[in-house]
Amino acid sequence: MRKVLILAAAVAALATGACNTIAGAGKDVSAAGHAVTQTANDAKH
Repeated sequence: MRKVLILAAAVAALATGACNTIAGAGKDVSAAGHAVTQTANDAKH
């Protein structure tokens, strides 16, 4: 029973870390998209 609890805690920790990594990657992609949009708008004017 103890091994199951340890395994469940490890899986939960990895899942939480993966969610934070995906969220961070999404923010990076969004920031890059905003930069490209701003550059295109500046070039337009």
